[in-house]
Amino acid sequence: MKTDLHAEPVNEGDKLVPRVERVPLSRLVAYFLRLGTVGFGGPIALVGYMQRDLVEDRHWMSNEDYLEGLAFSQLSPGPLAAQLANYLGWVHSGTLGATLAGIAFVLPSLLMVLALAAIYVHFGQLAWIQGMFYGIGAAVSAIIVRSAWRLIQKTLGKDYLLWTVFAILTITTVWTESEILWLFVLSGFVVMIIKAPPRVHGARSQSLALAPVGFIGFLAPAGAKTVMTVFFFFLKAGAFVFGSGLAIVPFLYGGVVNGFHWLTERQFLDAVAVAMITPGPVVITSGFIGYLVAGPLGAFAATLAVFLPPYLLVVFGAPYYRRFAKNRQVKAFVQGVTAAAVGAIAGAAIILSKRAVMDLPTVLIAVVSLVLLLRFKKIPEPFIILGAGMVGLTVKHGWL
Repeated sequence: MKTDLHAEPVNEGDKLVPRVERVPLSRLVAYFLRLGTVGFGGPIALVGYMQRDLVEDRHWMSNEDYLEGLAFSQLSPGPLAAQLANYLGWVHSGTLGATLAGIAFVLPSLLMVLALAAIYVHFGQLAWIQGMFYGIGAAVSAIIVRSAWRLIQKTLGKDYLLWTVFAILTITTVWTESEILWLFVLSGFVVMIIKAPPRVHGARSQSLALAPVGFIGFLAPAGAKTVMTVFFFFLKAGAFVFGSGLAIVPFLYGGVVNGFHWLTERQFLDAVAVAMITPGPVVITSGFIGYLVAGPLGAFAATLAVFLPPYLLVVFGAPYYRRFAKNRQVKAFVQGVTAAAVGAIAGAAIILSKRAVMDLPTVLIAVVSLVLLLRFKKIPEPFIILGAGMVGLTVKHGWL
């Protein structure tokens, strides 16, 4: 399914919205391949990069398509950034676009994680990763704060109702340190009722519009072999865990360490650290864990399983979602969910920054990184990440 990508510029309030440029699918796939290769910062930063690159700079996607995709992804299970990449690929070229965009986005980080997992197995615990992450975590927090601020600016505007929803979700996310699904749904309904009260005869249509978003249908019997057990465990993680890629970490910990006893707590923390210092989606930690449990085959099984549910949800659910997305009530609902999503992202940025910026060296790294990001906007984030990692190694281990 394709949207009209040749619309003329239109006025929205006092702003002129640029025409969306129609580009070949190969260019969009190449973009996601690059983002998966150099996109550091986790889900919050990655969704910010997509808005900056595809909507603001290149005009390959409309802001409306992006915000609809963000709301859809936030309401769906599985990793947020990968879900949004699938959705934007689907908007461009249907199922083929979703498939190729998803593969291109995940593949680079999977290959990096496979290499690091092989090194880990042969040489033991990666002490240097801890040193690098000490510095990288602080730089990543600066990237996340910058990305969250850009999302706030572009999605809330001067709408006081949306700002109220945003503030409530930010506070609840920081307070509970989790993303509460029913608050996203409630936010959508509150904004819809205030901005576009539904008429009685339209109630059935709106319920149909929201039904596909809540669809989860991945139940499968456990396999006898280790690889199949790994596959179905990560399939469950991808199908039933909501929120950003970071939300899946507690679920994985419960199963991998306490449930199946596949890894020790130290190994699990190393797996999360590897995911955080590699570009692409944080959920790629599934590949590292799968490798430690069952080798390369386990890595591919775990990665495929965790990304399969959100991909299928886009392919089968997005057409129904888009069919009703132009409806006045559904648009207001999406506005509410989007404001809630941005609030949760801002709250997650605060939580992650508190954990990564813990002492004077990390404060300095974070401040310098943020200044560089704001002052020299053309400096690639990977250079800042690499520099912060070197500083972290120097501080923690005296390496240079």
